Amino acid sequence: MKEPWSKKHKKDFKGRQYSLSNSFAQPLSHPELVQFTKARNDQALLHDYVHHSLEYTPNGGSEDLKQAISVLYGPTIHAENILVFPGGQVAIQVAAQAFARNCHSIVFTPGYQSTVESPEWAMNSTGVTQIQRKASQRWQINIEEVEEAIREDTKYMIINEPHNPGGIVMDSTTQQELIEVCQKHNIIILSDEVYRLLEHDAATDRIPAIAEAYSQGGISCVTMSKPWGACGISVGWLACSNLEMISKLWDCQYFGTACISRSSEIQAIMVLRASDTILQDRLSIIRKNKALLQDVIEKKYPDLFEWERPNAGAIGFVKFKGPLTSLELGALLADRGISIKPAYCFSGDTVVTPDIDYFRVGFGERKMPLALDAFVSVIEEFKDEWRNKK
Repeated sequence: MKEPWSKKHKKDFKGRQYSLSNSFAQPLSHPELVQFTKARNDQALLHDYVHHSLEYTPNGGSEDLKQAISVLYGPTIHAENILVFPGGQVAIQVAAQAFARNCHSIVFTPGYQSTVESPEWAMNSTGVTQIQRKASQRWQINIEEVEEAIREDTKYMIINEPHNPGGIVMDSTTQQELIEVCQKHNIIILSDEVYRLLEHDAATDRIPAIAEAYSQGGISCVTMSKPWGACGISVGWLACSNLEMISKLWDCQYFGTACISRSSEIQAIMVLRASDTILQDRLSIIRKNKALLQDVIEKKYPDLFEWERPNAGAIGFVKFKGPLTSLELGALLADRGISIKPAYCFSGDTVVTPDIDYFRVGFGERKMPLALDAFVSVIEEFKDEWRNKK
């Protein structure tokens, strides 16, 4: 069992006065959910929450929740194509147990640890190939590198779109090319889509969910914590057009986390029925905070920082061009009460070379401008020293 990559960060950098490391949209509260529900006169749902039974819920989620989730997709995804989990993390692990056994897998780094390492935990894995995503390619997946990595026994792949930590979504041409390659070799794709629906310009940048775009072997993984800020509900799901694959996932899920609480299910339905209102508000916060970051990175201190400007989600991956590594910068900022996420949180045992030595910032919360002001104060304190040592 490997140590969680973020364990050191949680020990050394969390609990600071100012957080620039949180990756979710502005968190919801239960009173907000109740207010949204009352505003549309959804009295039956409020009654269900107050009076619900504490019996087991069905394995894989209750029908009403799965139906509410299916509305987020097109005509190929119905309630029967959804499996509900206590969050997205468990869903990723179950998918690996279902489909990464007895085969070779392809993953991408830097990335969220589960999307990089979960195939290694599968029984009788025959190997995992990591492909590095690069800022010079705007964090896009390189199709030629994927084709070179495919072996005869390659049957599973994990992608993360929109990308964490890059904050950039795959373009539609790349998505289609990747699907064509995987169809040719009968490779299943698990797509971690936890930031989908938070595209900063949906008309330009949103691509289809992999569950819809790749009916032969696409699985979409979603959690309520990122787009809607419903972290404490702890509800995630897998969506897949292929019912045979859903059956296999259900079998693996049964021996791990068979059901979640009914109260969480009802809160999740409350969120989904108010989805448009919530997302509109969260995207407004994200766009305003992103503009503030752009000003700092691209206008005020372009000699000290750079990034590939994110177009989705509430995160960005930033390069410090001064004399410190991202870890050293993180330690300095932590001493000043500011938390960021250095490169090792997304690379694990991989040597952090200059081309991946970026740090992640989060800008989804209303309080983020206060953290950014504190960050700028540190830059002002050290900018002359850093510039002289470059």
